[in-house]
Amino acid sequence: MAIAGDDCGPAVYTLDGTRREDLCCDVCTGVEMNPAIEVSDLRYAYPDGKQALQGVSFSVAEGECIGIIGPNGSGKSTLLLHLNGVLPERVAEEPAVRVSGIQLSPGTLHDIRRRVGLLFQDPDDQLFCPTVYEDVAFGPKQFGCPEEKVRGIVAETLQKVGLKGFGDRSPHHLSGGEKQRVCLAGILACNPDVLALDEPTNNLDPRGRRELKVLLMSIPATKIIASHDLELIVALCSRTVIMDAGLIVAEGPTIDLLSNEQLMIDHGLEKPHSLQHRHPHEPQPIVNSQKSMDN
Repeated sequence: MAIAGDDCGPAVYTLDGTRREDLCCDVCTGVEMNPAIEVSDLRYAYPDGKQALQGVSFSVAEGECIGIIGPNGSGKSTLLLHLNGVLPERVAEEPAVRVSGIQLSPGTLHDIRRRVGLLFQDPDDQLFCPTVYEDVAFGPKQFGCPEEKVRGIVAETLQKVGLKGFGDRSPHHLSGGEKQRVCLAGILACNPDVLALDEPTNNLDPRGRRELKVLLMSIPATKIIASHDLELIVALCSRTVIMDAGLIVAEGPTIDLLSNEQLMIDHGLEKPHSLQHRHPHEPQPIVNSQKSMDN
């Protein structure tokens, strides 16, 4: 957990209690940020008693793209499900999540879900209509868009995700990668302020992963990407949060954290191949526009 540290910002502790002075929790302490997402002391236990989140706190600036990484069971997916109210089953009296300053509550749930588009890890959990067109059109229709406008939105988003001409096809007859693209098209059709993406490269072949990276880089929305695809995190995210056992154990510039081999090993991860031979002072290969975090 983060505590007050030296001039480089709060230090972090690993799960065994080791203080890591070489890691900072802030990208640039003291710079004002307009948060798109604020999470404060978020805790959640599943009905079987498993404590999935144990006091998670972080902020994401408007337009920022951050990565959430960690071993299986670290709480990544559970965290994302809280960002647009899928969890908890009943919204807490004192909500721990704010979107653009709006507290997540029963009265704001519709607005929050319009602002935060969530891509599930398994596309079959997200697809429920008989055709691709109807799946992508569902969100805009729920928001009251006229049919003529909906048709244009669907055509544009399907083309954007590389599925032009797929409107009449059944989602359940598509490949895993194509299903994932349909889900992403359905989210983009709603024009959310924030994209919360859970393992977005699942089921994609190498070309599909490359095309997705290009697509996500072109989208100006705030992005929160939970993934085991660390090359995707390196390519897109200028800041990364490492989770383990429901805790944030480290947070900072992506290249700094993912280049730290011991830190990665300590939390069931591996240093990405693209960083194996990188000089420690070499600039980050891709820097997305962002406003820095101020805790």
